[in-house]
Amino acid sequence: MRTAEIVRETKETKVRLSLDLDGTGRSRASTGIGFLDHMLDLLARHARFDLDVTAEGDLHVDFHHTTEDVGIVLGQAVRRALGDMRGIVRYADVHLPMDETLTRVALDVSGRPFLVFRTRFPTPQIGTFDTELVREFFQAFASNAGVTLHVETLYGENSHHIAESCFKGLARALRTALAIDPAAAGEIPSTKGALGV
Repeated sequence: MRTAEIVRETKETKVRLSLDLDGTGRSRASTGIGFLDHMLDLLARHARFDLDVTAEGDLHVDFHHTTEDVGIVLGQAVRRALGDMRGIVRYADVHLPMDETLTRVALDVSGRPFLVFRTRFPTPQIGTFDTELVREFFQAFASNAGVTLHVETLYGENSHHIAESCFKGLARALRTALAIDPAAAGEIPSTKGALGV
């Protein structure tokens, strides 16, 4: 069973998350941030994860700590659920269109965290959500999942569409990279014989 449950509690936030990598795309997200819940729902749906996340954070300050900590916990859950990563495809890339927007996402589930994020937003906010927090989420996720992640929006005009293309692109790339390769079941997909060490 490729599942994980994580609880993270600090003075700023309390996040509870459960994850099943081999789910059906069922999601329940309640973070107090409507836009983040929307992004988590579509991430779970398109990655076909079962995801249940609740967060209580210092939203009276801003959305930063909650968004970042949810990214941290989701990354930790993915890494824990993968175990030794035996049999996974490991690499994936996708071009994700969202109306006028096109975003490219490529990742390597290597145990080596790195983020390249080349996406610009034409507005500072989507509703009350600061667009700079999209990058913060991706940084937190990549660092804690132990993935090399490249996100680049090739073009786009609508901030909501740009953010959605990034999250959907991540979801579809994860769906491919974390799948079990029938031709390599039981093998570690590395010439080193190990990943994440």
